[in-house]
Amino acid sequence: MTTNRTFTMIKPDAVESGNIGNIIQAITDAGFKIVAMKYTKLSTQEAKDFYAVHAERPFYLELVDYMTSGPIVAAILEKENAVADFRKLIGSTDPAEAEEGTIRKLYAESKAKNAVHGSDSDENARIEGDFHFQPDHCFA
Repeated sequence: MTTNRTFTMIKPDAVESGNIGNIIQAITDAGFKIVAMKYTKLSTQEAKDFYAVHAERPFYLELVDYMTSGPIVAAILEKENAVADFRKLIGSTDPAEAEEGTIRKLYAESKAKNAVHGSDSDENARIEGDFHFQPDHCFA
């Protein structure tokens, strides 16, 4: 069953490059409503917990270091078919392979520094959103 919410983070590379506004504009132009958003910096433990699913992968510690290297913008987005539509909007993980006009094609530096995170399933969207926001932080 699809839901109408997904989770995203604007990652440290895109924040440092000054692309928060451009990315938020692309998100809202695509019909997403922002129901929760915060500008924050992940602690090492928070990044480890958030990316625990990747703990056994060789890139895990590099990912944790990267995600704690600067501030991020976390947000819960709402739109019908939110997860699939947002994944299409952000494009391929590798910006060299991303379709023209996608967020990653426009703003990502590399496969590792790919500007934004987007939940890959309805279940993960709920888990990831709950990780960053309490229910009373969401405004529909």
